[in-house]
Amino acid sequence: MGRTQTFDTAEAVRSARAVFWRHGYEAASVPALEAATGLRRSSIYHAFGSKRGLFDAAVESYLDEIVRPRLAPLTGTPNPDAVLDYLTGLREALERAGSVIAANGCLLINAAGADIADDAAVRETITAYRAELGAAIGNGIRAHLADLPEADAKRLTETVTALVVAAYALARVDTVSAVHSLDAALDLIGRA
Repeated sequence: MGRTQTFDTAEAVRSARAVFWRHGYEAASVPALEAATGLRRSSIYHAFGSKRGLFDAAVESYLDEIVRPRLAPLTGTPNPDAVLDYLTGLREALERAGSVIAANGCLLINAAGADIADDAAVRETITAYRAELGAAIGNGIRAHLADLPEADAKRLTETVTALVVAAYALARVDTVSAVHSLDAALDLIGRA
């Protein structure tokens, strides 16, 4: 008979998520994950199967607790200013010294540039995230610019989504340029 689990799985995943988000999958050592979660290696492997299993759980947690709540106002029938609020909120988070986004960027955009992206399942998750981000931004753009022709809305959506991805990619190394990417997105929407 196995031992009863004595830890909060969600809290352990959140703690591991912080390590993966800051250091990336490859640089997140098992001892660092043990220290962050308060779990021994055997407990990590028993609960998640492997370091990779813990990473997968951290990615799901990131999507469910960080990404989707931020995108929620852009889904369904958003208010006309939802896309501006999203971009402005992201811009403010990047400008706030010490914010998680300013310090770490985006967990999935960071993973896209790392060796872990060679894994087909991770690639698929990153691609799906990019599509979800684009769909939410597009929905917000259509709500804000209801009279914009569909072809123009698609082009604007693609450009704004690319600028958001660029901002996330630059956040850790050049916050000023990341903010400028978001300013460019806001400007494009304002001129459409």
